Amino acid sequence: MVAGELLQAMTRLRARLRAESASTEMAWTWSQLMTLARIVRDGPTTASQLAQAEHVRRQSMAETLSALRAGHLIESRQDPGDGRKALISATREGVTLSKAVPEIREAWLSDAFQSMLTPGEMELLLEAGAIMNRIADCELQQMS
Repeated sequence: MVAGELLQAMTRLRARLRAESASTEMAWTWSQLMTLARIVRDGPTTASQLAQAEHVRRQSMAETLSALRAGHLIESRQDPGDGRKALISATREGVTLSKAVPEIREAWLSDAFQSMLTPGEMELLLEAGAIMNRIADCELQQMS
């Protein structure tokens, strides 16, 4: 019951946030934008590290990175510590896009909070966000 309600609410909120920033996002998917944001935030990284951090298969990450590379949002260079690896970093265009989308979404969300929520509800959402981040980072054994 709780899981279903939460999934529905997250899906609806994600769709609304996407709609609020649609003109800025252009053709980029949610996973592409989140991957780009991680690259901008964390600095140069490898495709394997990104796949692990985003909880996706390496093949899925390769597709995401291919789209970002085709859009001139990321670039790769050889890892100076291990020539077999490539380090991925954001281009100037990637940094600009990565900063614009959250600003639009955060502005809409802040306005919604201010107009819809009490201070107590805002505190509760802050606590819920921390809990959701803990859940996202947990490692559970897969049941067979």
